[in-house]
Formats: sequence, C-alpha cells, structure tokens
Amino acid sequence: MRNRNLWLAIIGLLTVLALWVDFSETRIAIDFLGLHREIRTVLGLDLQGGIQILLEADVPPNQAVDRGNLEDTRRIIENRVNALGVSEPVVQVAGTRRIVVELPGITNLEQAVNTIKQTGLLEFVDAGALPIPEGTTIRTTLDVSLTGTVPLTATPTLPPTPTLTATPTLTETAPMIGTSPVTPTLQVYRTVMTGRNLRSARPELDEFRRPQVAFTLDAEGTRLFAEYTSRNVGRYLCIVLDKKVISCPVIEDAITQGQGVIRLGAESALADAEALAVTLRYGALPVPLKIVDTRNIGPTLGRESIQRSLIAGIVGFATVALFMILYYRLPGVLAVLALSLYAALVFAVFKLLPVTLTLPGIAGFVLSIGMAVDANILIFERLKEELRAGRNLTAAIEYGFERAWPSIRDSNISTLITCVILYIFGMNFGASMVRGFALTLAIGVAASLFTGIWVTRTFLHVLLDRLSAQAYRRWFGI
Repeated sequence: MRNRNLWLAIIGLLTVLALWVDFSETRIAIDFLGLHREIRTVLGLDLQGGIQILLEADVPPNQAVDRGNLEDTRRIIENRVNALGVSEPVVQVAGTRRIVVELPGITNLEQAVNTIKQTGLLEFVDAGALPIPEGTTIRTTLDVSLTGTVPLTATPTLPPTPTLTATPTLTETAPMIGTSPVTPTLQVYRTVMTGRNLRSARPELDEFRRPQVAFTLDAEGTRLFAEYTSRNVGRYLCIVLDKKVISCPVIEDAITQGQGVIRLGAESALADAEALAVTLRYGALPVPLKIVDTRNIGPTLGRESIQRSLIAGIVGFATVALFMILYYRLPGVLAVLALSLYAALVFAVFKLLPVTLTLPGIAGFVLSIGMAVDANILIFERLKEELRAGRNLTAAIEYGFERAWPSIRDSNISTLITCVILYIFGMNFGASMVRGFALTLAIGVAASLFTGIWVTRTFLHVLLDRLSAQAYRRWFGI
C-alpha cells in the first residue's frame, strides 16, 4: 500500500506540474546552468504563416556535392537566419543537393532572401595591447555595408591538414580586469587579413585534452600572418565576424608556416571549439547555392487549421471517453482520468522541449489520443476475463496487467520504430511536416505507456481494492 501511495503522490505532482506548464506563458531562468527557457507554444510555418525558401547547389548536374560541405552550409545559413529573430526556424538538408529554409512569422521575403544570400565577412583585426571583449561590435578598415545582396561563393575543397600538437600559436586570454577598451564607435581597427585567406579550420584536443582549433592559411595569408605576428608577439589579434568580435587571443609566437592553433582554455568544451571552427569557415559558404523556389505563406489557413484541429481533438477525446465509460463503467472512468493526465503531460512536453507544432504534428497528437486507450482496453478485457473466472478484484487487476503487457509492449515498440523511420525520412528529404508528425506521435506513444500502465494501475488499486466485484458487477461491465 505504501508503494501505491507513493505512486499516487508522484502522479499528483506530475499533474500539477503539467497543468502549470500548459497554462503558463512565462520564462524559466536557471542562472547556475546558464539556462533560459521560454515556456510557450511554438507554431510551425503552416500554422502561423511565414516564408519557405528552397535552395539548391549551384554546380553542374553531374557534379556530386560533398555531404559534409552541404551540412556546413546548412549550419552557416541557420546562424544567419537566427539573426532575423525567427522563432524556431527550420533549416535542413533535403536530398543530396538541396536545403529547405522555413521562417515562421517572417513576412519580409526580400529581407529573408538577402540575409540568406549574404556571405559573412570574416576578419583578423589588430587589437593592440588590450583585448576587445567578445560580442563587441567594432569598426575596421574594411568597414563595408553588408545589407545588400552578396553573391554566394564556394570555397575550394582542400586536402586535410596534419594535426598540430607542437607549440601552440595562439592562446585564448580572458579580458583584462580593470581595463576599458576604446569605444568601438570611435576607433577604427586595422584588418590584418580576411577570411578568404583561411584554407581550413577544425576542432581538436591537444596533448592535455584541452580544446583548440587548428587552422591553415593560403600563400597570401601565410605571408601576411608571418609579417604581422613576427612584429606583434604578445599583442592581441581579434577574430571578427560581420564586425562582431568572436574571439580575441594573444599572439605567443610568430606564425610563419601558415599553420597554427587557437587554444580556448581548460574551462571550455570541445563544443566551443567546434562552434569556433564553424565560425572561422563562415566567411564563405562551402557550397554555392541558388534559390529555386520561394513561398510566402499567410496565417489565415493556420488560424482555421488550429480551430478545426482543436474541435477535432475535443470531439475525439469526448467520443473515446464516452465509449470507455459506457462499455467499461467504473474502470472506464478511471481510464478517462488517466487519459486527461496523458493529454496534459504530452502538451507540457511539447512546450518544454519545445516541439514546433505543425498541422501534421497536431494530427499525430490527436491520433495518439485514440492510441492511448489501446493499453487500457487490453487490460480491462483481461480484467473482465479474470473476474468471470472467479478471482478477487486485487488478483484480477494484477493478472490483467501481466497478461496484457506483452501485447501492449510489442504494439508500442512497432509504432515507435515506425516513428523513427518517418523522422529519418523527414530529415533526409526535407519533409519537415513528416518529421513533426513522427515526433509528436512518438512522444504520445511514450506518454501513453506511462499513463496506461502505471497511472491506470495505481488508480485501480487505490480505488477498487476494497470493493467486491461480485457485489458491484455492473460497475465493471460484466
């Protein structure tokens, strides 16, 4: 009985938390983890409107496109569209040579296209004796406007560079405490070299397992770096992207061979090195792209779809609840309570992750409501068989769950496998709606296992163990 009371307390706590999340439009901030999460419902392109852009590799049809270069291009474009302030943009590879960009809530097509087509301006800037804090916007000798459309250019594929584990060349240094860098708007910093002289950049770990980024330069970059670093050992060289400082390491030694590393420090993670490596390759897209199709989707269809989906969900839930109550009587009432908790839990998970809700995603959620009662139906049928065989109520509940579990387990595993296949299909072929359907259905199946097995079972034991099935046969639909 103690375990049942514990489960009942857990279920009550989950119910309160789920309802709080479902009806909250707030922001969670956990300072020591650096986590800032906004609790809200995220709607997809088809529900709130926006822009969809289809990009294709601008190379001859018979020329293969490297999958790694295409993925790097996708990440670069994703970083660019994030600057638009888009809520949950979708940027994914479609097939072997296309990228699909979906920007929910954006209506300015020209601005979106220009942002995607821009080539990031990467500069190595002479900061002098004092470092410039990361994130600072500065002016440089190449202070040009990037608001217009810039042609997309490709970076040539180059052979891999041997891992450098000898003397590190650049070391990440924290900004000096008590110093005030020159106001960026007043000072113009000298650009030593631009990103076009960068051949490659990749994350790695040094001999002490500290993250760093190894880079190589072309012939012109090697000459420029050799001249500059030979005269400026001990001074700071900032890495600047689109006039914003990304990193500001100090020069330890002259870089004369066109190869060096940027150490990030022991407190950094390898993910930080990976992010910096992608940033260093940001100056030019690895794959040239052309715009194949653009669509401006209005929100009218989305509002109508949400209303109709809400009506469909209410009607579906009410129909399932009515059937369960009429056919299974008292256990059916408990199943409806568990189904209500299921719906609250799933919607709370959607808001916490968050899951971008599309129309197919809502369809998957509605479908999962019907599937959520499958476990209860199997259990209740087994329960009725055990009661007809003359078992007492407590034993009938346990036998009913044990004999129904293999069927419940196998059916849900097969559904989850199908969801994985659909999700992979959606990822590889740019079918974001298929991916949304698979994700919402998988979350629903997982939640239905919890509510169908543990929640319903706890309710049955807590409320029905003291009843006599023979005295209340009508309560069980026997």
